[in-house]
Amino acid sequence: MALMTWTEKYATGIASIDNQHKKLIDMLNSLQDAMLAGQGNDAIAKILDGLVQYTVTHFAHEEKLFATHGYAEAVAHKAEHDKLAKQVLEFQAQVKTGKTKLSAAVMNFLRDWLNNHILGTDKKYAPFLKGKGAI
Repeated sequence: MALMTWTEKYATGIASIDNQHKKLIDMLNSLQDAMLAGQGNDAIAKILDGLVQYTVTHFAHEEKLFATHGYAEAVAHKAEHDKLAKQVLEFQAQVKTGKTKLSAAVMNFLRDWLNNHILGTDKKYAPFLKGKGAI
């Protein structure tokens, strides 16, 4: 069963962002599937690496749009990105060294963060960026 499912409630109306959000949700579900299937730490670490790299790419894309179009709340939004990135990188390092394993609590944290971020701060910038012609 999927941890998170894309629905139109997540749509920002900016195709590049929506497509990236869909991919993040798919990657989060792949991580959940690997955990539930009892895949080893190496397999989970590989999926987690991909999720982390794609998240960094996604954040950079959003932040570039903010800079290009002069989004007034870019600094606060980037601070949210930076906080999550720090937490996930710490967790990633712990998984790689075997100090911790992926758990339902971690998966729920990631799901809740993505859900709240898209529905909160991402939805907040959408009208501004759409008005500037972002696609």
